[in-house]
Amino acid sequence: MSDIAVFGSLNMDLVVRVPRVPDAGETLQAHSFMTNPGGKGANQAVACARQGARVAMVGRVGDDAFGQALTASLAGDAIETRHVATAPASTGVALIMVDDGAQNRISLIPGANACVGEEDIARLQDDLATARVLLLQLEVPMDSVLKAATLAHAKGCSVVLNPAPAQALPEALWGLVDMLVLNETEAALLCGFAVDGIAGAALAAEALHRRGPPHVILTLGGQGVVACDAAGCRHFAALKVNAVDTTAAGDTFIGALCAARARGEPLDASIALGIQAAALCVTRAGAQASIPHRAELQSLASVDRPRSVSLSPA
Repeated sequence: MSDIAVFGSLNMDLVVRVPRVPDAGETLQAHSFMTNPGGKGANQAVACARQGARVAMVGRVGDDAFGQALTASLAGDAIETRHVATAPASTGVALIMVDDGAQNRISLIPGANACVGEEDIARLQDDLATARVLLLQLEVPMDSVLKAATLAHAKGCSVVLNPAPAQALPEALWGLVDMLVLNETEAALLCGFAVDGIAGAALAAEALHRRGPPHVILTLGGQGVVACDAAGCRHFAALKVNAVDTTAAGDTFIGALCAARARGEPLDASIALGIQAAALCVTRAGAQASIPHRAELQSLASVDRPRSVSLSPA
């Protein structure tokens, strides 16, 4: 029994903390190295689960130590893993470099994630019997993402798409997405123009909304979030924190947002919760290790919850 089904990637993150990004041909001594469970699909599943949602994960790992560790990590957050299958490939790996400014640069090796296909779509059907939300990303093959969205849409399940890593979407996918959640880079690629500041984000969100998704949520890092739907565009300010590592901040925002929506909370309240969760996330190092639990957000004063400011009429 799941509230949210996550169809996506599982990676082991290999994280190197550096004072700055080395120049071409330069060898630079790093501060530290660590391995963390990650992958956009798995991160978002953990973020949903830590906000109280019942979550099922559908994806692939390799028959190796990384795969076993990733599955065990999900189970530790009470995520249903019976549909995390083993593929004839190594487990996906992300090479992450985090500088002293808390900015990250990521190289991705898909591994088993590239094997997600028809058998996984069949497994997903079981989880969609009870799920209210299907959460998708683009670290597994696009054809499988489209089939998963088609299946969920036919069953009346809300489809949430995080189009990351940034790439063009098939035309058929636009009409299946109920909520598109993306950052400036992804929005710029899909819109065809640069997203510059809050005003530019509003223009991009409106353009994407016209493509079909009823709700478009565009995250702007330290500038907050812009949302666009039938009620118009509105801006939510970010919370000011001392950032340590921005890895998984976007995944944390999406997970908290989806968990709140699955509980039936209004969209704006769900966005505000996502902002709070992401703000806590960036004050900690690591991917899944940095994702906060619901009790941590409930302990925050209500005055810390961001409120929206209208940018345009409906």
